[in-house]
Amino acid sequence: MEQITNYQEHVDNAIQWFWDALPNLLIAILLLVVGIYVIRVINKLIRKFFAKKDYDESLESFLQSLISIALKILLFVLVITQLGVQSSSLVAIIGAAGLAIGLALQGSLANFAGGVLILLFKPFKVGDWISAQGVDGSVKEISIFTTKLKTFGNQIAIIPNGQLSNNNIINYNAEDTRRDKIDVGIGYGSNIKKAKDILLAICNDRETILKDPKPEVYVGELADSSVNLTLRFWANNPDFWAAHFYVMEEIKNRFDAEGIEIPFPQRVIHQGQD
Repeated sequence: MEQITNYQEHVDNAIQWFWDALPNLLIAILLLVVGIYVIRVINKLIRKFFAKKDYDESLESFLQSLISIALKILLFVLVITQLGVQSSSLVAIIGAAGLAIGLALQGSLANFAGGVLILLFKPFKVGDWISAQGVDGSVKEISIFTTKLKTFGNQIAIIPNGQLSNNNIINYNAEDTRRDKIDVGIGYGSNIKKAKDILLAICNDRETILKDPKPEVYVGELADSSVNLTLRFWANNPDFWAAHFYVMEEIKNRFDAEGIEIPFPQRVIHQGQD
């Protein structure tokens, strides 16, 4: 008989708890439904906003996912709080978990932050030729954590975005045109004016070398065994390397044809007499 009484008491307590919790439960369900609807509306507005902007697709996708997750976490906290869970305890648990994850993934978080900065401020884009972290290559892919470069040797270099965003980057495609600088030495017995005329003629004969700004040649150094001339000229980025290699080859061919000496290091050994 006593067991039946205890059972009935538990049932009555459960029913009473249910009726006491029912208003909060209904409000929590209503809050969940309305919150999901509001999040969908916000996500649509965000997609429309990004559709009008010229942001990187990977950045747009990432930011949309991040905002959606943040809103869902906020909704979860509101619903749990409405059900009677202490918000201070919940915030403490989330904070402790966030701290532990942050300490464990601090390197990845730095790369993550660097990726966001790169995608947002665009110091380079896919297809640009850059020099960074001792690597030269064409940007193949920009992701949230790493950037992939394709090198001259058709190799893939993977660089963490944290290092890229915190160090110097040379972007060779940032401008439409690029200037080349070639140093060439001639012998002290060679005619400087003639050599300069030959170098300028090489540039003028090549259509892909720009005539404005004009190519220029000057004496850069009076070295130990040569007079070093410096040639500077401009070319459009797509034509740069073809123009560079053309000029290098033509310098040798035309200097040989005109009797302009290109000196090379020599060692003279004097034999002493006994």
